Amino acid sequence: MTARFNAIGLVVSDMAASVTFYRRLGFAFPEGAEEQPHAEAELPGGIRLLLDTEETVRSFHAGWQPPAGGTRSSLALLCDSPEEVDALYEELTGAGCHGELKPWDAFWGQRYAVLNDPDGNGVDLFAPLRPE
Repeated sequence: MTARFNAIGLVVSDMAASVTFYRRLGFAFPEGAEEQPHAEAELPGGIRLLLDTEETVRSFHAGWQPPAGGTRSSLALLCDSPEEVDALYEELTGAGCHGELKPWDAFWGQRYAVLNDPDGNGVDLFAPLRPE
């Protein structure tokens, strides 16, 4: 028997805000997910993004507290083009999401930007730079 990577789980303080944020990035959460204590979106390749409210985690893990200090996780999303990185960043920051790092051409050959989800988790947007 071999364990296989299957899901990424995030604990969220506001399910509606988190579902809205990730839907804007293309994650297909089912209708009504924003009203539930647990939500799942299947990603290409069968991996899932799991969101649980803090209250849900406390219900099965007595004494659990959210981590103090900075974020400890991030998601990286491959975009189709450098222009898509810019457009997604502008769309989400225009909707009030926190932009951590404006789009820039990284020395490793990618257009790169970082947003924060409603709980401060990093969401990296990137695409290969086109050859000049």
